[in-house]
Formats: sequence, C-alpha cells, structure tokens
Amino acid sequence: MQGKVEICGVNTAKLKTLRNDEMMELIRRAQAGDENARTRLVEGNLKLVLSVIQRFMGRGENPDDLFQVGCIGLLKAIANFDTTKDVRFSTYGVPMIAGELRRYLRDYSPIRISRSTRDTAYKVLQCKEALTAQNGREPTNGEIASALGLPLEEVVNALDAITAPVSLYEPVYSDGGDPLMVMDQVRDPKNTDERWLESIALRQAIHELGDREKRILALRFYDGKTQMEVANQVGISQAQVSRLEKNAIRAIRKAISTS
Repeated sequence: MQGKVEICGVNTAKLKTLRNDEMMELIRRAQAGDENARTRLVEGNLKLVLSVIQRFMGRGENPDDLFQVGCIGLLKAIANFDTTKDVRFSTYGVPMIAGELRRYLRDYSPIRISRSTRDTAYKVLQCKEALTAQNGREPTNGEIASALGLPLEEVVNALDAITAPVSLYEPVYSDGGDPLMVMDQVRDPKNTDERWLESIALRQAIHELGDREKRILALRFYDGKTQMEVANQVGISQAQVSRLEKNAIRAIRKAISTS
C-alpha cells in the first residue's frame, strides 16, 4: 500500500494526475469560466503543489498553511497559462507556486528587511512572473535586471534578502528509500574522512594507554595543570611526569600515523 500522507485533510496516496492533453483542454475550459474544469485542474495538480512545498518544509511554517498558499499559486498559474505555447503546464506552474510561497514567507518573515529592499524584491518577483508567463520558463537574474533597468547586483541582493533559510534536514532527493538531505551535500572541511579516522585512532590509542598515563594526560591537557602540579597530585617526580607524558604522546602519534 502506498504511504498515506494527509495535508489539509487530503490523502496524497489517492491523488490523481492528468494527461497533458486532458490538462490543456481543462485549462481552456477553466479560463472560459468553467468552474467544474477549474476544480478538476486543482485536484489533478495537488501532487505538483505538494512537490513544490517540500522545498519549503522544515522552516517552522505550518504545512497546511504552505499547502493553501501553494494552491493559490496553482490557481494563478491556471488563470494565466498560455495554452498556445508549446510548454507543459508543470514547467509554468512550478515557478508560479514557488513564487507565491516565497511571497508568503517574505511577508511573514521574522527577519526585518528594509522597505526599499522589500519594494525592489516585490518588483523583481512581479517581473519574474511576467517573464515566466511570456517565455514559458523562469528568467535569469540578468534578464530580470535588464527588464527592470536595475543593476544585476541589486536584483540578486533583493532576492537573497527575501529567501527563507534552508533547513539542513530539507530533503532534496528521494528514490523511494531514505531521502537525501541538504546536510548530506554540505561539506565540512573540518570533518573529512581523514579527520574522522584520526579521531577513531586517537580514541583507540588513548584507550590502550595505562591508567597512570591517561590520568597524567587528563590533568595536563584537560585540567591545564603544570607538570609540577601533576607530579604533586599523582605522587611522583616532575621528571617522571615529563617522561610518561612524552611516551604517551609518542604512542598516540604512532597510532594515528599508522591508522
């Protein structure tokens, strides 16, 4: 049985999809005022809405709210789609739905943005939708800047300002098994495989030290004590502390270099 996911009371496992030719006919009828065709179009494209809002999950927003906003974007796409162009509806609908979601997140964002930047971002989004409708594809930032007569940097900065932060746990791909998260694609130069192996070797090397060597290293490098202070606490001479410390460090380095 296909996994059941309910959003706004909709069981996604039961959602139907429409053929492209069926879609085009329903869009023509909906744009002519046929409410039944409009309803069938919405029901037949709810999976498209759900696929888009997946990108915006994990940001503290209510999924039902995102779903409803996505449906508003879908309705706008249905109303403005040009059936005379050789473009699939999904190609046009996805940026329209995403644009509506970005507008919602921008307007309700807890991060304060200057009025001028907000106004520029609004113009950029309007221009983006207009160019998408005109060309049947998402425009580049350069095309938007040219159409608005603005510097490219200003357009990019305005879009960056209203872009909601992405959760590290946001899924970016799934083949039916465990989804691939954003964090799986983010590389941490301080957390490479080599460092991971070194960390394992270090723990193993320390584990193999004698109890006295472990205590000396803990007092020296965790508690920050001098060799003389360690000597007084352990009950041996400072020279013995120095020798045991050097031997322990030498053993650890050897274990790491041969790992």
